[in-house]
Amino acid sequence: MPACRLAAIAILFLTVPAFTWAQTAAPTNSLPNPYRSIENWGQLPDGRVWGSTSAVAIDPDGTSVWVAERCGETRPPTRITPGAPFACAESNLDPILKFDTTGKLLKSFGAGVVLFPHGLYVDRDGNVWVTDGLGFKGKGHQVFKFGPDGHLLLTLGKAGTPGGGTDEFNAPSAVVTAPNGDIFVADGHGGNTNARIVKFDKDGKFIKTWGHKGSGPGELDIPHAIAMDSAGRLFVGDRQNNRIQIFDQNGKFLDQWTQFSRPSGIYIDKNDVIYVADSESESVSKNHDGWKRGIRVGSAKDGSVTAFIPDPVEKSNTTSAAEGVAADAAGNIYGAEVGQRRMMKYMKK
Repeated sequence: MPACRLAAIAILFLTVPAFTWAQTAAPTNSLPNPYRSIENWGQLPDGRVWGSTSAVAIDPDGTSVWVAERCGETRPPTRITPGAPFACAESNLDPILKFDTTGKLLKSFGAGVVLFPHGLYVDRDGNVWVTDGLGFKGKGHQVFKFGPDGHLLLTLGKAGTPGGGTDEFNAPSAVVTAPNGDIFVADGHGGNTNARIVKFDKDGKFIKTWGHKGSGPGELDIPHAIAMDSAGRLFVGDRQNNRIQIFDQNGKFLDQWTQFSRPSGIYIDKNDVIYVADSESESVSKNHDGWKRGIRVGSAKDGSVTAFIPDPVEKSNTTSAAEGVAADAAGNIYGAEVGQRRMMKYMKK
């Protein structure tokens, strides 16, 4: 073969990203399920019933569980009547709830502040971060940082004002912070909303943004979840593209993984065990047939998938199984379900 042709081939291989897993990976449906299910975990006060929730996180104590619930709201955004109140808009209920591992309610807060909680993250100091994913009458489209006692410490975004500026969000879906306090917001939820990651310093000063709507490397379509591994890499649930994209903290594209299916929620523990919730394949999604809904467990280090908790609902035309997912220090998994309007706990058999 001519030397010039060999050189061209070499250049081609050097310039093509070395993806750990191919986009055409076969469905990872046939994996062991070493967990038993505890349905309807989490006891609410008398007279209160669970609405939809996509948000769950673990306290730094390793056992307590934080949940953000939509004040009894059962409708997805697509079924909410424009101009009419929804979720926590006219409610005096606290949307942010803290439970012990048995499901006993320990505390709650957030009434009158959070409208439509979507993403939830608890940082190393126990501060509770919430993304408010819709807007109504001067509320929503913001990110809130609460202290462990419920005091509001920081607010990002313009209340009730969707936008794409450096101080605006449009349907922010998720948030995570780095060890140095830098803040990363996954901003957008499809349609005409944003499709980007926005980075701030610990005080909320804008640093940079990256990503726009598309399906190429570094492009996003519904950045529904975000998590960080022990190496500081950002794992973004690029849901409509049926993949996880991995970035460094400056927005450099590192890799993409499809083996964890269509990601609605991502959680990575201190040992780099990754938990990914798929709530839409073969139901809401029209572009991911053959993949089963449920929670996949594996390694954030090498991308291997080792376990799968399947959605017990075989056929669905709406979101089903967990959207939000988290795991405590003992390895118990918690799933926040929008469609079934409940919390689930999964314990190793």
